Amino acid sequence: MPTSAVGNNAATQAFRAPAFGGAIRRKDARRAGFTLVELMVVIAIVGLASAAVVLAMPDPRGRLIDDAERFAARVRVAHDAAVLDARTTSVWVAPGGYGFDLHSRSGWQPMPDRNLRVAQWGTGVRPMLGGSERVRVTFDPTGLADQPLDLRLMRDGRIATVHIGATGEVRVDG
Repeated sequence: MPTSAVGNNAATQAFRAPAFGGAIRRKDARRAGFTLVELMVVIAIVGLASAAVVLAMPDPRGRLIDDAERFAARVRVAHDAAVLDARTTSVWVAPGGYGFDLHSRSGWQPMPDRNLRVAQWGTGVRPMLGGSERVRVTFDPTGLADQPLDLRLMRDGRIATVHIGATGEVRVDG
């Protein structure tokens, strides 16, 4: 028996045997797979779903406004510490981070409260200090600031501003 003729090899004969339900019809053979259009539609849907998931994922660095709110909350704590302890406190801001100091007879000392230790800005956050290397705002025992400060924080073209008023109030715009 020649094996090159259609339907003459043993595998084809076994497949067409009654145990497999007889011969496959030509119409059923065409429907056994997916068309190119069907495959392209599925790939397009998977691609769109993947893009939606990637765009919906939060920035691993967090939001800029969160960094501004964190800084403002810590400034409020330093302000409240000045009033409650009746001691002069300050917040200093530098390009790399910020910190809080307490004034004593020997000068400025870092605040002993571990929540007010020196902190670095979040990844990519840049404070706009107006050409200064370091800015300090001092709160007297009554809570008044020696100078107001509008600190602009920037990251990836976004801006958040922390306002420290002369009366010691702190607010965030962003």
